[in-house]
Amino acid sequence: MPGKKDHLDRLQSEVQELIDELWQVPRFSGLRRGFRPQVDVIRTDDPPEYRVVVELAGVDSETLRIFADDQALVVAGSRSPAWRGRFFHMEIEHGPFQRRIQFAEQVDPAGARAEYKRGLLTVTMPIAEREPAHEKVSIKIGRSK
Repeated sequence: MPGKKDHLDRLQSEVQELIDELWQVPRFSGLRRGFRPQVDVIRTDDPPEYRVVVELAGVDSETLRIFADDQALVVAGSRSPAWRGRFFHMEIEHGPFQRRIQFAEQVDPAGARAEYKRGLLTVTMPIAEREPAHEKVSIKIGRSK
């Protein structure tokens, strides 16, 4: 069961994301750089794990950096424009991004797996069975079938 510290950490993370969103330049101004990929987080019981799905259409997997510790996952990278020239109309956001996902339970970053397929990055984070080592781990993307 999550403790008071876990709830405070999650609240702090949510407030920081809200502040980040409020300070971003609106997309219609034409000045905005970068984008904020959409994220789904699913908690399963059998096996006990989190599945984090990040929508990254047009992002080269070589640009992705994925790190985790026992409480959070960070996915960072960059999306470059597919075309060169002067844009007549532009809605697709490009540039660097970083998303930080805070978990309600401690996870085992050493057991994490990642797969990038059809523009979706799926990172699977097992729930920690015992006290984690509190170390930061880099997660490699496995080959999709």
